[in-house]
Amino acid sequence: MSTEKTALEKARRIAIVGFSANPARPSHSVARFLQAAGYDLVLVNPGLAGQDHLGTKVVATLAEAGRIDLVDVFRNSDAIPALVDELLALPYAPQTLWLQLGITNLATLAASEAGIAVVEDRCTAIEYQRHFGASRINP
Repeated sequence: MSTEKTALEKARRIAIVGFSANPARPSHSVARFLQAAGYDLVLVNPGLAGQDHLGTKVVATLAEAGRIDLVDVFRNSDAIPALVDELLALPYAPQTLWLQLGITNLATLAASEAGIAVVEDRCTAIEYQRHFGASRINP
């Protein structure tokens, strides 16, 4: 079984890091897709912290997100080292660190060495549809 499929099957609560309030941005549309697929989302963006989007309050950091299963990242590759440091400092390590299309960084090795599955340069929504089709999406 692929890492992507396993991660999506095991995850229940997903943090969307770099969420945008702009519906035209990929982070927004993927968040809506994952929400429709039944995942509980935590939206992470310090610039939007405290605002309500997609029926949930946006938080500034992963530390404010509580226990999460999968961290879905929509940030520049240069932001990944600091994000990995933040992730490794959490009291509960997520099962998966997932970097969206075009995002890779060697800093993910530290997460992998800590026992966190890492997916790079893949879209959660595309992989979900590839493995499960659209039939599992709630209308």
